[in-house]
Amino acid sequence: MISAHNISKSFDENQVLKQISLEIPQGSTVSLIGPSGCGKSTLLRIMIGLVKADTGSVRYNETEISESNINSIRHNIGYVIQEGGLFPHLTNAQNIALAANYLGWAASRIQERIEQLRELVNIESDILERQPEHISGGQRQRISLMRALMLDPEYILMDEPLGSIDPLVRYELQNDLKRIFRELNKTVVLVTHDLGEAAFLGDTIALMRAGKIIQRGDIKTIMEAPANRFVEEFITAQRSPLADLK
Repeated sequence: MISAHNISKSFDENQVLKQISLEIPQGSTVSLIGPSGCGKSTLLRIMIGLVKADTGSVRYNETEISESNINSIRHNIGYVIQEGGLFPHLTNAQNIALAANYLGWAASRIQERIEQLRELVNIESDILERQPEHISGGQRQRISLMRALMLDPEYILMDEPLGSIDPLVRYELQNDLKRIFRELNKTVVLVTHDLGEAAFLGDTIALMRAGKIIQRGDIKTIMEAPANRFVEEFITAQRSPLADLK
C-alpha cells in the first residue's frame, strides 16, 4: 500500500497541506478531487518525492521515503502528468524507453516490453517513431502511460492525465485506463477535477478543500451522505447540464 501520514506543506506564508493522512490499499485506485488550489497535486508530488513535506511521512509498504532511497523507490512508481510531459526532441519510442535505457536494459528486452505495452494501451506501431508534436493529445497520453508502465512498477501516480483532452477522446481513454488498472492490478492515485471521472476510475474518492481531506468514500456515500455544505455544493457544481433536460 501507499500511506501518507500527517503531511503538511507551506510555500512561503501559504499553507497548502494541513496534516493530511491517507492510505491507498494495494491494488486499489484512489481519486483525489477538489477545487483548484486545494493541494491535490502537491500531495501527489510529495508522494513521489518531488516535493519535500514540512511534516509527516510517506511509505510504500513498510519503506519510508528518504533522500537515501528515493531513487530506488521511484523505479517502482509510474508517473503520468497532464499533457504527458514527453521530451519533444525524442521519438515516442525513445521517450518510453528512457528509464529502461538508464538502467541498462538490453535492446531486445526494451523492444519486447514496448510491444507488450503498445498492445495494452491500444496504439498503432507507426506512432512510436514519430515525435510527440506530431501526434494527438490522446496519443501523447497513451505514450506517457507506456513510459510510466515501462519498468512494470507496482504504483501509478497520475496528475490530471486527461485534463486537456477533448470529450470523445477522454471517454475512450477513461475506458482504457479502467481496463488497464483492473488487468494489471496496480495501486493507483489519480488527481482529477472531474467527479464523474473520479467515480468511474476510483474505488475510493478523497475530496479535498483548502489543504485537507474533508470526505472519503465511494461515490454513493459522498452523494447520499455529504459531510458538509461544501461537499453538497461541490456535487451540485459537477452536475451535467443534460440532467436538467430529462
